Amino acid sequence: MKEDFEDSFWFMSVELDRVDWALLEALQEDARLSYNELARRVHVSPPTVAQRVRRLENAGVITGYRATVDPTAVGRSVVALVRMKCYGPRCITVHPELLDDCPEVVEVVRLTGDICSVVKIVTSSIIELERLLVRLGGYGETSSAMVLSTPIPWRPVTAG
Repeated sequence: MKEDFEDSFWFMSVELDRVDWALLEALQEDARLSYNELARRVHVSPPTVAQRVRRLENAGVITGYRATVDPTAVGRSVVALVRMKCYGPRCITVHPELLDDCPEVVEVVRLTGDICSVVKIVTSSIIELERLLVRLGGYGETSSAMVLSTPIPWRPVTAG
């Protein structure tokens, strides 16, 4: 989902209580849980769970559900983080569509400071990574680092 830069800086307008946070934590851990199982875990009725989840989705707190895939298990064991200093109007954070045909680019994060973004690339070979680095070089100055391991692969957003 693409949004305007200004639209990404909104403040949460929904109050989250203990039940909302419990639902969010459970869904982040396993988004395939049924409303019945969620209700059992957070001690409310299934209709209450359905209403709460719908409210969290409508408020933009829950933005989607997806499977987490191990890149190595699907033959993509080369992971790199590429720091970008973009060239003005060709900045990939302003025009992310420039990378729409690059499925190896799995994430782009806009930053403050002397670099404008970090691009996460997942490929099957060093040759493929080099090809992408050359392409990214057309949009700005690049500096890359290979990922050796991921000690903290993901953490849920929690109340605390």
